[in-house]
Amino acid sequence: MGVLARRVRPEDWAPIGVEALEANALAVVRSTNNRSVIAGPGAGKTELLAQRAAFLLQTGAAPSPRRILAISFKRDAATNLAARVRKRCHRQHAGRFDSMTFDAFAKGLVDRFGQALPTRWRPSPDYEVMLPNDGMYRGFLTQELGAPPASVGTYADIQAISVKRFERVLLLGAPLPVEGWPRPTPGQWAAEQFWRSSLRGTAKSHLSFPMIGRLAELILRLNPMARDALRLTYSHLFMDEFQDTTQVQYDLVKTIFVGADTIITAVGDNKQQIMRWAMAMDDPFAELAADFAAESTPLYNNYRSSPELVRIQHVLAQALDAKSVRPVSKVTTSVPGDSCAIWDFTSPEREAEKLAAFVRAEMTAHRLGPRDLVLLVRQKAGDYAEVLEPAFAAAGIPLRNEAGQAGALMLQELLAEEVSGLLICVLRLAMSPRAGRHWAECQEALGALRGIGPDDEAGQARFAKELDSYASRLRGDYSAPPATESLARAIVDDVLGFVGRERLLAAHPAYAQGGWLDKVLDSAAIHLQRSASGATDWIAALDGYEGLQAIPLMTIHKSKGLEYHTVIFVGLDDGAWWSFANDQVEATAGFFVAFTRAKQRVVFTYCARRGTRKKIVTLYKLLEQAGVKIFSVT
Repeated sequence: MGVLARRVRPEDWAPIGVEALEANALAVVRSTNNRSVIAGPGAGKTELLAQRAAFLLQTGAAPSPRRILAISFKRDAATNLAARVRKRCHRQHAGRFDSMTFDAFAKGLVDRFGQALPTRWRPSPDYEVMLPNDGMYRGFLTQELGAPPASVGTYADIQAISVKRFERVLLLGAPLPVEGWPRPTPGQWAAEQFWRSSLRGTAKSHLSFPMIGRLAELILRLNPMARDALRLTYSHLFMDEFQDTTQVQYDLVKTIFVGADTIITAVGDNKQQIMRWAMAMDDPFAELAADFAAESTPLYNNYRSSPELVRIQHVLAQALDAKSVRPVSKVTTSVPGDSCAIWDFTSPEREAEKLAAFVRAEMTAHRLGPRDLVLLVRQKAGDYAEVLEPAFAAAGIPLRNEAGQAGALMLQELLAEEVSGLLICVLRLAMSPRAGRHWAECQEALGALRGIGPDDEAGQARFAKELDSYASRLRGDYSAPPATESLARAIVDDVLGFVGRERLLAAHPAYAQGGWLDKVLDSAAIHLQRSASGATDWIAALDGYEGLQAIPLMTIHKSKGLEYHTVIFVGLDDGAWWSFANDQVEATAGFFVAFTRAKQRVVFTYCARRGTRKKIVTLYKLLEQAGVKIFSVT
């Protein structure tokens, strides 16, 4: 697909890489005001943002040198959107599109400007990122904190604070007061002590990502010049998966862009709000409308799922939003028989055996690759993998637990890391007999790190020779995949030396803090060696690293934003959904997300050994209402 470097008149611009966009989507792409797009799964929300980026960059509606900022909740979503824009835009245009997560955006601000904060709120330059949990907060409140001053309250007041309220309301619920809390309540006093301990309790500050977000907002509130620089830099702001936005993230956006000429486009689906446990706002779309006068635009098409699956999805959607409009499927049904069914098994072992046989038959019948199917679970993917993996291996189908660990990182997280992507790109270039595609990707990615512009023909030519020479040397030095972890680490370090550690740190500031880069490199080396074990050549080892020849097994939350021909949900029982009664809305939204990953078929499995189905009878009734049948599988 060719892309244009020259400017296109707005009236002559047409969508790129797709046959057409529905009328409302095209209206948003061409819009000149703030918009919120609320649309169901498969509606093409991410594609809409990619097309809007192409329109703005190619028509000059986002005039150079101003840029477009796209911020997403998840790293893989940010990576996916950036890749789509690169496919639809010339490098000159795509170079003005910045796609990152909220956490990376906030962290970049704190890394650059954090030392300008007042002493009370200033982190150490070498602060580390921490991932606190309920146990940590509980220990702080009950064991570390002690009694407050008598003027504040009593020890009983502190003990009465729940962990959830402490984190969500007291610690992170509102923008930080510049001078602290002059007359604190017991809860505010406890929050201030936690901040003090995190910032100055040890030689290095230790901050969670939401805490970093609060500090970033304070920086820009106190530094109008930095805030105005961001306003001047970005003519447009995109926000993906907006339904999962937290108050911390929204307040940061509000501080920067309220009153600016930056035009905002936010997309999401309130029926897929499954991150309230991670402090997602109740209704961010309403706040966006109130603060930015964002016009709401719905989308009605579904480009992912078959008509029968869309019909069932609508039954689930109405349980979350009674006003939900049934989407129009734009997909043809390609599988015979039931598009959705519940299979009852007598034992987990029999379940694993039958599922492996079913997957093998589906792959043969529909000419599917391993990544066209997925096994989803509610939680504890490792427990399911212990039973499923041997059965799938016996059927000649590798199964990969995407939640499995490689050092400090989960596999799915490792593959979303920039340095992991660069490593694989370089190794594919060096070790593949036909490396044309990898050549273009490497030259573009590594050239950008070196500051070589797309129009610098002389610089590009010099770098091409250097890259070719390095790939030849790497191939000669490591002709076979690494047999040991130490050799794998040597390969990783070799590639890093060519990429340039300092260049990487400059381009991705998150790697500069808390030894994160070395943790990712350690994980990459561990995973590379494991992938090489048993591999006949480099291509097989690299395919193993990326999981290209394995059926993925993952949790519902990790499946968000992905799509598969067939979705097999293992464990529709009370054991897996033990917390269903605590928040039925979010749990049902999670169920909806799992179902809507499928293009053609959904299979749910149940085994009485794992639990009854009394607590989640609501979910079974919804499926029954939609005409989904239960079959006993022997």
